[in-house]
Amino acid sequence: MPAALRAPAVALALLAVFAAAGCERTGPDPAQGEVLLRRGNAGEPDSLDPQRSEEAFSRQIIRDLYDGLVDEGADGELVPRAARDWTVSADGLVWTFRLREDARWSNGDPVTAEDFVAGLRRAVDPAIASTSGGLLAPLAGAGPIIRGEAPPESLGVRALGEHELELRLDAPTPYLPGLLSSTFTYPVHRPSLAAWDGDFARAGRLVSNGPYRLAEWTLHARIRLERNPHYAEPPPIGTVVYYPTEDAVAELNRYRAGELDLTAQIPHTRFRWVKEHLADELHVAPYLSTQFWMFNLRSPPLDDVRVRRALTMAVDRERLTELVTGLGEAPAYGLVPPGVANYRPQSFSWRDMPAEERVAEALVLLATAGYGPERPLAIEVRYNTDENLRRVATAVASMWRESLGVEATLLNEELRVMLARRKQPTQWQVMRLSWVGDYNDASNFLEILATDGAVSDTGFADPEFERLLDEAAGEIDPGRRAALLEAAERIVLSQYPVLPLYFTVSKHLVKPWVRGFKGNVLNHVDTRYLSVDTDARGF
Repeated sequence: MPAALRAPAVALALLAVFAAAGCERTGPDPAQGEVLLRRGNAGEPDSLDPQRSEEAFSRQIIRDLYDGLVDEGADGELVPRAARDWTVSADGLVWTFRLREDARWSNGDPVTAEDFVAGLRRAVDPAIASTSGGLLAPLAGAGPIIRGEAPPESLGVRALGEHELELRLDAPTPYLPGLLSSTFTYPVHRPSLAAWDGDFARAGRLVSNGPYRLAEWTLHARIRLERNPHYAEPPPIGTVVYYPTEDAVAELNRYRAGELDLTAQIPHTRFRWVKEHLADELHVAPYLSTQFWMFNLRSPPLDDVRVRRALTMAVDRERLTELVTGLGEAPAYGLVPPGVANYRPQSFSWRDMPAEERVAEALVLLATAGYGPERPLAIEVRYNTDENLRRVATAVASMWRESLGVEATLLNEELRVMLARRKQPTQWQVMRLSWVGDYNDASNFLEILATDGAVSDTGFADPEFERLLDEAAGEIDPGRRAALLEAAERIVLSQYPVLPLYFTVSKHLVKPWVRGFKGNVLNHVDTRYLSVDTDARGF
């Protein structure tokens, strides 16, 4: 039966299921008398602590809860937020931010410069183990702190007054405003931190300084945010509820049944149907994000670069993006996605080689490494539970088996379990991961592979790569800096610590009554920029 004829029956069945489960009502919020916005979320948040969170779908909620010094407009362009303005010294090494004096935490406390000092120190503190802390390397003293050689108090950040903050750098960093829009640089409410010993990021404890406050967090069910009563610029929407749904098909069904106003994703298997039946509600936009698998270079046989290169060459990315993902993704032959400002993405040297020749070379590489029909290569691949990711993993494993005779065992795990496992070098071989740009700069994608970077778990360590990153960090000439970063990416592509698969696009379904939605390259859809036309919605 055609999908279009099945839809009414499916919708009726779903409505009955959701009614029985006691889903959030679709009218005004009974607690606040506010109109409710219902958003899909691609998974259960790993944390709502700005310095501990690692996943994009967690950080989207954090962006609703907090204000950073700098933020993004609906179109992704940088705007002042908690900082009303800033100045930079002539040598580019000292940045002074003046904070808004009317900024308040959700309990009414004033937001001060010391709150930002506390947040930045937490971000580089090894005790917090933030995977993004390494991105703050430009701050004076950050490196020794991250390595455990100096206390967090030695970081080059200090309060000059209640509403004035100074950041000292080791080298000029033109992209600093973009970096400071990242969630891990957000402030922390110091009394809450002291009271709960860092375990403050839960309903009833979390005090935030953004347009919303955390009202409810029911695991695997909903995260409910309400308007911060002390926020100087109240957002149009009073209450927003996020529904964590790893299964993209289930999220689509909830959207069709009228339970969601905005989805976080679209299932690969239903994209063509969505384009045909919900075209006016479909929003697809370029996105600074790379999907890749990372290799454990400390685990045989992946400690052999020949094996890593062979596995990378044997993936038919064109077939993967056309037949498996099918959402407009671009095949990835490098780590840095297209669209990054002032940068030419690099590619594998064999990118233009015909597929048959790639496979032939990959077979030779495996043979020289000791693998073949008599001794087939066997490896384990781990990915977090998600139907779209399962289909991709199955397709890649099939390509390896058909072309190389490689037997890949696919293991899916809950996201939190998988992220914890990656910290244990003896517990995995290949693991699915992705990197979403925190800010629009190539360094954000390359520095993750530094020895103190967010994806240092591969065991990749190359002195020349580190030197190029360090030199680029201190280079103020845009052209020279881009050349250094491009050289660094070429080293990554020659050593194969990761297997890039595709560059993603953002894709959402948005109900017609939701106003203000704009796609942007960082896929940040902050609720503060949205509103609901209640007349159009009908309730």
